[in-house]
Amino acid sequence: MHVSVFDAHCDTISRCWREYEGLDSNSGAVSLDRTAGFERYCQFFALWTADGYTGYPSGGDSVERAYHILLRCFKDQMARNSAKIVQCRTAVEAERANRQGKAAAFLSVEGAELLGCDPAQLDQAAADGVAAINLTWNHANALSGSHCDEQGRGLSPVGREFVSQMENLHILVDVSHLSEAGFWDVAEMARRPFIASHSNAKSVWDHTRNLTDGQINAIIKNQGVIGLNFYEGFVGGSQDLDMVRAHLDHILGLGGEKNAALGGDWDGCDLISDLPAIDGLPRLYEHLLRHGYGETVLQDLFYNNLMRVVR
Repeated sequence: MHVSVFDAHCDTISRCWREYEGLDSNSGAVSLDRTAGFERYCQFFALWTADGYTGYPSGGDSVERAYHILLRCFKDQMARNSAKIVQCRTAVEAERANRQGKAAAFLSVEGAELLGCDPAQLDQAAADGVAAINLTWNHANALSGSHCDEQGRGLSPVGREFVSQMENLHILVDVSHLSEAGFWDVAEMARRPFIASHSNAKSVWDHTRNLTDGQINAIIKNQGVIGLNFYEGFVGGSQDLDMVRAHLDHILGLGGEKNAALGGDWDGCDLISDLPAIDGLPRLYEHLLRHGYGETVLQDLFYNNLMRVVR
């Protein structure tokens, strides 16, 4: 089955750096070999690291220096595989790449500490082609609390300045990992669509990384997107395609047909056994077809909705 895919989150670049593997072919969840059968393919590649994680760039360097190390890895992979994939910042660029038979690579930053939580660094990030930034990872930082660290703390004054400057530069604000207080501060001040690149529905599985109905409704109202996450801890329950479908059904039930997307969290966690790698996505597509989902809804979920917010 030829399926078009636009996925909002993978940690493949960090994995390539750590394992000395390439994007073309590797032992991880995302490679160009695995995605070669997709009709069209676009992917957000996150730059991520954190203090205390052995074997990551921050092990002997500052997290800010790690940004440059990982950025070089990303740029190197783009150059090595230029016949198959190209970095993009906009839908126009991505659609052009797809028409040329190439994958479109969007760059994101997971945790603003990689940029020093400094609004002054955003101009350079935009020049580097960064298209989205998670304000926090699991650790609280100078911008906000996270979903599991200082959960009651929202955006600081510098956090508000950071968000405002991101919007000025057309860099998507990504609220996955953010504290709920921080989420509502973003929702209140947002002038452009924001995203939760890899988060599920808390009403289906109660985890701090999943979104409440109120948060889902706010993203829908804002015309943003929610990327379904395939990490077993966030899917929960039976950890199979039926459980993924339960999260999707819940988002659609709240009116999110134009807001649900894919955000697999590939190469960043233990994925559900039914989706161990990105080339399993056609099985999810077929599973949803068998359960009565229409082609229009599925094409929006798998490709169109995320393409809209990068337009």
